[in-house]
Amino acid sequence: MIEKAIILSAGQGSRLLPLTAERPKCLIDFSGRSLLAWQVEMLAARGVRRIDVVTGFMADLVEAELERLKRPGLELNACFNPFYKVADNLGSCWIVRAAMEGDFLILNGDTLISDAIVARALGAEGWPITVTIDVKPGYDSDDMKVSRVGDRLAAIGKTLTAAQANAESIGFLAFRGEGGGLFRAMVESYMRTPVGVEHWYLKIIDALAPGGKVGTVSIEGLDWAEVDFLNDIEIATMLTDRWRDQAGK
Repeated sequence: MIEKAIILSAGQGSRLLPLTAERPKCLIDFSGRSLLAWQVEMLAARGVRRIDVVTGFMADLVEAELERLKRPGLELNACFNPFYKVADNLGSCWIVRAAMEGDFLILNGDTLISDAIVARALGAEGWPITVTIDVKPGYDSDDMKVSRVGDRLAAIGKTLTAAQANAESIGFLAFRGEGGGLFRAMVESYMRTPVGVEHWYLKIIDALAPGGKVGTVSIEGLDWAEVDFLNDIEIATMLTDRWRDQAGK
């Protein structure tokens, strides 16, 4: 059982303007709850007891939301990223690296996932690092494309060709055993380079893949949504409406 998670929520979400003019992406309301609240709920429902949230844009609002979401048995911590404007999310991983001890999960701050997806990731225990993936007929330039051989991850990145890609990452990873240490060490190494702040953290996963330590688990057919553009809002709201209605039964 993995009881720790990290959520990367430092960014504003400028592609969602004007919705994010005065609040960060993670605080957009979906069916009466913030995106962040849905993430916390789904993680906690499957036994996660500590969640470290990397903040940046309007951090005080996110910290207030975390205070509101606290309850007995659930530890919620805010970790401020002071250079969120100039660094990609590898910088957020560097900020929260002290939390990368033992087994843990990492979730992108713009990804809505069901508790069934959390359960699927927790059940995939065969790899030090596990990337949750979905499969669809084709992938566009904005998809975080994955090349896999069986369950092993061979490569990950937005620049993979159509011939290489046979899945996409949904932005949710599990680290077990040596996996967390391998990832943390690579994060520290990359952030010592001149271009470290320009990278996404999945660049690290791509670099680790040839060592055979990174696997995948499919969540095909399970509920998730990425909130990146304005046209994602309606799709995501339909999803959270269904979750809300199911919880009310």
